[in-house]
Amino acid sequence: MTAFAASASPFAGKVWLAPLTLGGNLPFRRLCVELGAEVTVSEMAVVKKLLKDRNREFALLRSHPSEPFFGVQLADRHPGSLAEGARIAEAKGARFVDLNCGCPIDAMTRRGLGASLLQKPGRLFRLVEAMAKAVRVPVTVKLRLGWREGHENASALAKACEEAGASAIAIHGRTREQRYGRAADWEAIGRVAAERSVPIVGNGDILTLYEARERRQRSGVASLMLARGALIKPWLFREIREGREWLPTAEERFAVVWRFVELLRDHFGEGERAHARTMRFLPWHLGFFRRYRAFPEAEFAEAARHHPLLQTRPEDASPVGALDALLRDARPEVHESLSRELLAAGSREEAQERALRVFSGLPPAEGTERAEETFAEVAG
Repeated sequence: MTAFAASASPFAGKVWLAPLTLGGNLPFRRLCVELGAEVTVSEMAVVKKLLKDRNREFALLRSHPSEPFFGVQLADRHPGSLAEGARIAEAKGARFVDLNCGCPIDAMTRRGLGASLLQKPGRLFRLVEAMAKAVRVPVTVKLRLGWREGHENASALAKACEEAGASAIAIHGRTREQRYGRAADWEAIGRVAAERSVPIVGNGDILTLYEARERRQRSGVASLMLARGALIKPWLFREIREGREWLPTAEERFAVVWRFVELLRDHFGEGERAHARTMRFLPWHLGFFRRYRAFPEAEFAEAARHHPLLQTRPEDASPVGALDALLRDARPEVHESLSRELLAAGSREEAQERALRVFSGLPPAEGTERAEETFAEVAG
């Protein structure tokens, strides 16, 4: 497969939904597409499991007709098996195949997968080359800046990927060692973007329209990729594409949640088994939706230029009414209870009534925040 130049690339000038473990499920991708996402990527699929014909792994390759440009992300460390995995993804309808070199979790890196590939540009070249030769669709790669701070090698890695045939390269602006604990380095992303002729897609710490605009202007990347920001406020895609800030009310946010419930039902169906499968996702997503806070540009843009809002905890305003307080509740047991009520409702109006009954029966929260999720296990 011949790599696309940035000027003619289907990957340039787009807003991507990042590959997200658990969060990149098909219903959530559909929600993001409805709200403006232009490129979507599957959850990471482990090639070894695909070759063993495991149904659960093959389910990750499914897409929906509404997804305008859907790709499958693969994890492997052998050229031959990775080429076969790419052929499988292409046969299942992927418009492009992506190599995961960003996952930092120990369970992956100990097996030579994910971010462990950042340590060997030569091996990465051979892997990308094998994928590009195996399929007709484009090949992309998701990188980090390097394995650890002080040893960033994203420039060499991106060069190897492009020379091997990659058509676009996404770069998360942290090292594997930093995981999600530091602010993303967009200057480093920009230096790589200036060196390469294929599109560089910037990723890291984008929560608002004005952060997206500033990061893109500062780095010169061809496209942006949203991960945690999309999980918290999936309408961020539309804000970026339309160039208009949206600060939704609690009722408007609830409408987004309800639409997600509809999409989950459409995908998983009805019945006890479908309910159990849906409950694997809905409470988890509510744990991200609850993090939404309004950050109007006039008030927060200057601070966000110096430190990303995803990495700060500004003084929290009091909830505006019962529905806002419920949607912002941090307790996992509340997310479970709310999810059950949402799935029992037949309409948005009934769902909101049920939600308010959940709130009325809640005991006072002990403490204001639960521990942060391990974001290293979210984004691929």
